[in-house]
Amino acid sequence: MDAGPAERPALDLSGERLSAAMEAVIRGAEPQGGVERWVSAIHLKASLFDEMLGQERFRNLSETDFKALCVFIAPVRRRIGGWLEGNAFAGLQAGIVELLDGSQDTTTADARVAAFCARFPADRKHRWVRDLAAELLHFSRPEQYPLMARWVWDAKANTGVLREIWFHPDVDRLRIPVPDDYETFLVLREELSQFLSKNGVFRDMPFYIDLLFAEIYAEYISAQGGSYLRTDFSSAEDPMQYARRMLGLDGLDTETGRTRLKLIDGEAFVLSDPKLLN
Repeated sequence: MDAGPAERPALDLSGERLSAAMEAVIRGAEPQGGVERWVSAIHLKASLFDEMLGQERFRNLSETDFKALCVFIAPVRRRIGGWLEGNAFAGLQAGIVELLDGSQDTTTADARVAAFCARFPADRKHRWVRDLAAELLHFSRPEQYPLMARWVWDAKANTGVLREIWFHPDVDRLRIPVPDDYETFLVLREELSQFLSKNGVFRDMPFYIDLLFAEIYAEYISAQGGSYLRTDFSSAEDPMQYARRMLGLDGLDTETGRTRLKLIDGEAFVLSDPKLLN
């Protein structure tokens, strides 16, 4: 007898924590044009990914265009310059083709992500690889793929947005019993979609969820103080700085084209079109 469909993970989320995060997003975004402006910026990021990867253009992705994408992927841009210096881009490009080929079929998502990650050493130095795969999938196909980055949920480390919104009286001591696979991220997105719908959000749902994710994790970073992730985050100048960094929206100076992506010689990568996300 064939086995039935796998049981979907049950997520016990805190409505109170979600409401507090939503209020913080609205409050923090207001002086900078409001939430809609932030969602529009995320939408533009997705448009860039679609322009370079959509319609099977990923098969001919150049190293320069790949670097342009990395500008907007915060966990990757600090590390990719050094990696590219010591490794041929052709192997990475082949991995991207393998990752995105057949992406219409989400049932193969976990297998394709695992195959992409298996091209790199499974050590702390290469943890950015999972984030790269997650952002390439999500921002090239935002309706089909939730943002499956480690900072959203990392089951092995038991950290991420999911932990911050889990309903439990002592979540700090709890090992959350759900995997970090496609189905978990999909259920998480469905739960947050329902929450946002009840709060009057009915369009651009994937990007509102991205913004809510970023705010939730930004609050976690802020709560850790200056000692946590010091190499990735500086002191906050505004309440949305950490959220902006998580979403990769701080990667480009739109006036000069200079980016936060550093090449092996320490020089900043310069985007050919500095008005890209202006």
